[in-house]
Amino acid sequence: MKPRVAIIVLNWNGKEDTKKCLDSLEKITFPNKEILLIDNGSTDGSQEFFRMEFPDIRLIETKCNLGYAGGNNVGLEIGLKEEFDFFFVLNNDTVVDPKIVKAFLAGFSDKGIGILGGKIYRMDDPKRLDHLGGRWNRKKIDFDYVGYREMDGEEWTSPLELDYVTGAAMMIRREVLEKVGLFDPRFFLFWEESDLCFRARRAGFLVKTCPEAKVWHKISASFTGGKPHAAYFLWRNRLLWIERNFSLPLRFYYFFRLLGGRFPQFFLLKYMRKIQFLFQKARGKDTERNQIRIAQLDAKLSGMQDYFLRRFRAGRSKNFMNCH
Repeated sequence: MKPRVAIIVLNWNGKEDTKKCLDSLEKITFPNKEILLIDNGSTDGSQEFFRMEFPDIRLIETKCNLGYAGGNNVGLEIGLKEEFDFFFVLNNDTVVDPKIVKAFLAGFSDKGIGILGGKIYRMDDPKRLDHLGGRWNRKKIDFDYVGYREMDGEEWTSPLELDYVTGAAMMIRREVLEKVGLFDPRFFLFWEESDLCFRARRAGFLVKTCPEAKVWHKISASFTGGKPHAAYFLWRNRLLWIERNFSLPLRFYYFFRLLGGRFPQFFLLKYMRKIQFLFQKARGKDTERNQIRIAQLDAKLSGMQDYFLRRFRAGRSKNFMNCH
């Protein structure tokens, strides 16, 4: 009997991108699948739009924005309850190859593999990779991206064992979720897929790429690392990720290096930028670039502070939503 696959797509005020994604999913050749469209509290009329355009796709409404982690967990919980065997978690701003599910399932023929990541290309440059995942770099206290903006070629045709695969397109074996749990909703956005992959690896599962599972990803300008909104989550969640995935001595080591160096640096830079801003304003010069840099520094500092204040999920991210 063929395994049952739940395809989980999360939508938040992104009906145009989501429609393209669903159109591509409906061309998938594997029959034993179901698409679960999770609407994460959209306010743009998405719910009615999808009921009209895709009446055969199951729409689940969360009523409020639970973030990437919490929203996808809604679909994972439904899939576990309904005894699906595999869970394909997919960003709404993607389109997929029609053979993607068959490619993933072929990759899972190795019973030791718990999570597979797709081969993710940039939608604006279809032969160039987005990034496939990462490996932890202790010196950087961060991940080294694998395949980041590389042109596709021979070196990317074989599966790679990684510390995490990109959450834009990942398939998870049911046994992984039963053993290690779902995404941690405290992350809300960023670092949640690397946390799940690390937990899976500690539980004895392999995490690999699947070169035949092809996806094209639209790169969102709203969530690149230089944006204040993104910077808030990236810095807060890095500390939470370290807390969850390392022993106490390593945590102290990483925290000392991060906070001992970066926090004072960001703090001083923020106030130096503010002084510069006041001088520029007094002279009638353009201050927009300086305002952006101040907002970025403020977001990083707020993220670090909120980790220690245990402000998780959305936290204070709304403060930085309109900073560009």
